[in-house]
Amino acid sequence: MLSQQPSNPLRVVLVVEDEPLIRMMAAGIIEDAGFAALEATNASEALVLLKARNDISLIFADIDLGAGMDGLHLAFLIRNRWPLVELIVTSGRSSRDEIKLPERGLFLSKPYCYDDLAGMVESLLT
Repeated sequence: MLSQQPSNPLRVVLVVEDEPLIRMMAAGIIEDAGFAALEATNASEALVLLKARNDISLIFADIDLGAGMDGLHLAFLIRNRWPLVELIVTSGRSSRDEIKLPERGLFLSKPYCYDDLAGMVESLLT
């Protein structure tokens, strides 16, 4: 008997966050909302995943990623190279009024709650 492919495969969200507990929590929220979640600890890992996979629909990235490229720069790079990928950036240090987002990019301030993140992802991917 042939196995059937799901008629509605899970949309994939890449969580880019350098803090392990926050990254795992965000991935859990996304999975609970009915989406598949991938995790990256920094912008370099995120870019490797984006180059290797063609099924990533949304990036949820912290602006402050420690050393290397920050999440806002990553968001602009993604918008230019993968224009169909949706973007949500988050920060506990910056407010929406303090930053310039890429076209169609959304901002979610930290600390965020389950409903805010799940609702934002659902609004972009359904």
